[in-house]
Amino acid sequence: MQTKWKVVIGVTVVALAAGGFYASMKYNQRGIVTVQTGKVVRQDLASVVTASGEIKPRTYINLGANTMGAARITHILVKEGDRVRKGQVVARLESVQAEADVAAQKAAVGTVQAESAASEAGVRAADESVITAQASVERSKADLERAKIDFERTQKLVGEKLVAQQEFDTRRTALASAQAAVNEAQARVDQAKAQRQQTAASLNANQRRISQIQANLRRSTDVLDKYAVASPIDGVVTNLPVRQGETVVPGVQNSAASTIMTVADMSIITAEVKVDETDIVNVKLGQTTDINIDAMPNRTFKGHVIEIGNTAILRSTGLAASQSAVSSQEAKDFKVVVALDDPPDEIRPGLSCTAKVTTAVRPKVLSIPIQALTVRQKGDLEAKKDDKKDAKTPAVVDPVAEKARKEEIQGVFIVNGEKAEFHKVETGITGATDIEVLTGLKESDEIITGSYKVIRSLKNDTKVKVDNKAPATAGKTES
Repeated sequence: MQTKWKVVIGVTVVALAAGGFYASMKYNQRGIVTVQTGKVVRQDLASVVTASGEIKPRTYINLGANTMGAARITHILVKEGDRVRKGQVVARLESVQAEADVAAQKAAVGTVQAESAASEAGVRAADESVITAQASVERSKADLERAKIDFERTQKLVGEKLVAQQEFDTRRTALASAQAAVNEAQARVDQAKAQRQQTAASLNANQRRISQIQANLRRSTDVLDKYAVASPIDGVVTNLPVRQGETVVPGVQNSAASTIMTVADMSIITAEVKVDETDIVNVKLGQTTDINIDAMPNRTFKGHVIEIGNTAILRSTGLAASQSAVSSQEAKDFKVVVALDDPPDEIRPGLSCTAKVTTAVRPKVLSIPIQALTVRQKGDLEAKKDDKKDAKTPAVVDPVAEKARKEEIQGVFIVNGEKAEFHKVETGITGATDIEVLTGLKESDEIITGSYKVIRSLKNDTKVKVDNKAPATAGKTES
């Protein structure tokens, strides 16, 4: 019996000693947090903005009807995929009325031109009549002068009674006849000039009519030309939604009945993507871009930014924010156009794509994992005061000091001995998983990188235990 009790007592003593040792160890480990760590490393870092969109040609034109009303398609001269030249007629619309208007105006022009030619001939004839009548006046004036001289000579001779009275009367009659002939010739000149003025006025009126009718002809011809649909650019027919015999309606936006075909300039292919408003400030013209097309997996195409939109686009409606009648706080995007440097031949407009724009590159810079970065209020990092001493002093709240205590500081926790020590850091560009460190750390510093729950709640000067093999869910505070 004594041996049995000795064994029981011995086992009890050993159990009590083990329990005491375990309790002492647990007490000493009270408040220790298990963390995961990493090193501050120097590496090449690139900041990338990712956006999705679709493939589009740089220049494309939707050809529609420019007629005054609905028109029936009589001819489609191309098919989808055909290459067309600038000015090439690709379709024709029914144009009976327009052709009749052009023919009527051409006939009117011909009629007035004939009348104008007759008026020109009349003016020339009138000019000749004026010249002839003027010559007749000059001749009659010469006859009058000769008759006047003869009369004056005969008048002297009669006074000297050297000629008979009959001769004098004959000379006087001849003088009167010559004066009448001059008056008659001058009247014919005046008549010829009046007729010429009348004919010239008629010619001017015909010329004005010709100008007016030719203007109407140009208008009618322009209207007729609109019934022949021509390509304004060199390109490829990428969309042909209508068939011969269908009716198209001009001036109706976003209507299938208003578009005859789409011609695209496939020499410059772009990816038109929508970049989030928080990233657009980092995107610049000329930045290099990697484009992935969903229909062409495992292939990456190079490009560069050629256009950045200045108007925000509402994500829910796709409309410009400036067109919205109400103020909206919803997320917005900006259009960015990326030109593909070497597009493949099999590429098609409308293919979905993803663009990764490299906005900045930093070679050999200090960097840390993004998840290690956290924020703390300045007051939480200050040393705690003696609560008993403070209890004797009435609490006086200083608004300036209180605001300073609530100031948020960006930084990371580094492992200093067995404690977590908060260090303020300034950061630069952000990569896919790492972020550039400008100040506050040096290479090979050991920083706390996990877990997320630990970093979110960890306090300055907390005791820590490094366990980089622990699962992501580890890191609970033990007590």
